[in-house]
Amino acid sequence: MPEGDTVWNTARVLDHALAGTAIIHSDFRVPSLATVDLSGWYVRACGSRGKHLLLRFTAAADDLAMTLRSHLRMDGAWRVYASGEPWRGRQEHNVRVVLRTLTAAAVGYHLHDLALVPTDHEETLVGHLGPDLLGTAGQSGGWDSAEAVRRLRAHPDETIAEALLDQRNLAGIGNLYKSEVLFLRGIHPTARVSEVDNLAGVVALAHKLLRSNCGRWTQATTGSLRRGEEVYVYGRGGAPCRRCGTPIQRETVGERVTFWCPSCQPGAADPLSSI
Repeated sequence: MPEGDTVWNTARVLDHALAGTAIIHSDFRVPSLATVDLSGWYVRACGSRGKHLLLRFTAAADDLAMTLRSHLRMDGAWRVYASGEPWRGRQEHNVRVVLRTLTAAAVGYHLHDLALVPTDHEETLVGHLGPDLLGTAGQSGGWDSAEAVRRLRAHPDETIAEALLDQRNLAGIGNLYKSEVLFLRGIHPTARVSEVDNLAGVVALAHKLLRSNCGRWTQATTGSLRRGEEVYVYGRGGAPCRRCGTPIQRETVGERVTFWCPSCQPGAADPLSSI
């Protein structure tokens, strides 16, 4: 599930493979960037901002700097292959970007929201985002728990499930972490933001969970990395709650499916139907 930690991990893989090297060939397979040629440009760094990947380039001849933004959404991925290695694991017709260096090929599959802008204009692409849960405090767009709480409180009538997924409030939470955070805090997903007593606690837990999964691909909130034991409620509709045994319920809240335990997370005036 490409949530903030997955994007963070992907950025680190790309940075390790590309940073400090020159692009010897680029291939953009999207109409808006089809004529772009980054050959001769150097990769300065690869980073993330919420769920957005940012690859930053500099020109060898001058001080021009450009940033390539991509978004994975539900089905996108970047893969790094050694030079000459076959591209395995994904279908080639889904390739959107290829960046080759002397030692590696970075291949972007089914990427979304691709854009190439001067690095000075990065904020036009990601400036709308709330504080990045995995960002560095004190930096532009970095983590700021007080600001995240303030932004959530600005939407008192919105359900907490929808508010947590709104990347303008805080950037990086997806459906998995939304469901898990609300379970661990004992909050029903349809509770209004104004009804949540401890928003600071919700925000702090989200930050802790995403941070704990940086550096690994398995997303776990239970403390166990064993297959089938990684999460409390997400994707477990109809299965018994790990705490109380009550069947986990599943319903669409807003535009996204959510999972919760009706016993551990009480509070809905009209209980939603179970799976």
